Amino acid sequence: MNTVFLKPAAIERKWFLINAEGKSLGRIAAKAASIVRGKEKASFAPHQEMGDFVVIINAEKAALTGRKREQKVYYRHSGYPGGLKTIPFAAMAARHPAGPMEAAVKGMLPKGPLGRKLLKNVKIYAGDTHPHAAQNPQALEL
Repeated sequence: MNTVFLKPAAIERKWFLINAEGKSLGRIAAKAASIVRGKEKASFAPHQEMGDFVVIINAEKAALTGRKREQKVYYRHSGYPGGLKTIPFAAMAARHPAGPMEAAVKGMLPKGPLGRKLLKNVKIYAGDTHPHAAQNPQALEL
């Protein structure tokens, strides 16, 4: 049996549109990460970038369950002693409305060069307009 490896030029890429309004932030992020990674294709290979493009609109209107709006905190560290920074969900959403969705998708992608490359294939917008109409994205219902 031979394993088939596709060349980057032979990979057929599609565009998908997800409307996040009223839907769970985590479920949308998981679906977007799966599509961008290419896990829904029969030719999936974990080391290749073979996934599709995803456009997420209305990211600021994604739903959170429980008391996450008040309790969720995002962390980052400068690398120096005492360099831990914390940002509450409300502050992040106020400063950058699409930030929580970006953080959720980024956390579900592989770490390293492949994950950073795949993150560029996810386009997240806080409002309901996006500049990717020319790609004719296919709407996904979750």
